[in-house]
Amino acid sequence: MPKGWVRKPYFSREGANIELQTTEGLIVKQDGPYTDAPFILQEFAPLPKFDDSYTLIGSWVIGDQAAGIGVREDNSLITKDSSRFLPHLILD
Repeated sequence: MPKGWVRKPYFSREGANIELQTTEGLIVKQDGPYTDAPFILQEFAPLPKFDDSYTLIGSWVIGDQAAGIGVREDNSLITKDSSRFLPHLILD
């Protein structure tokens, strides 16, 4: 297993059933309902931290057109449905 990794269900939402290990060995887990799903393993890529918040940018693309972005912040490395969220809409 790589030194830093993220284990997540193949189908899940908003941080449920995520487990990660940082390159320093810290383990962070988030419970959830997706216990019987297959999982994938990814290399850990740390989120940037501003003050006490980790920040994640998400994007939405419909077809080949940009549709919007969202900024999600949390005090944990795992962003979830209780994280602060600010959506942005892209208009032509």
